[in-house]
Amino acid sequence: MTRDNLLSRISIDPNICFGKPCIRGHRIWVSLILDYLAGGMTVEEILEAYPSIEREDVFACIAYGAEVTRDYYTDIPLGKKEEATT
Repeated sequence: MTRDNLLSRISIDPNICFGKPCIRGHRIWVSLILDYLAGGMTVEEILEAYPSIEREDVFACIAYGAEVTRDYYTDIPLGKKEEATT
């Protein structure tokens, strides 16, 4: 499946979910799926939790995340490295 095909599975409508990117035809935010993946959920676990979506929808969320960060980034505050004590 091409990037464009994947991205066509994402919709942004100002009248649905406050205009947040969602899986087309659902009120499931892209950011929610990305948060689940970042938290360690597998694609299979997400599909079990949301049986109305397809595997390609999860991949579409990843593709959307990649697309929006291609030319934009946010500084992430990193804690100071702790020195090893001996």
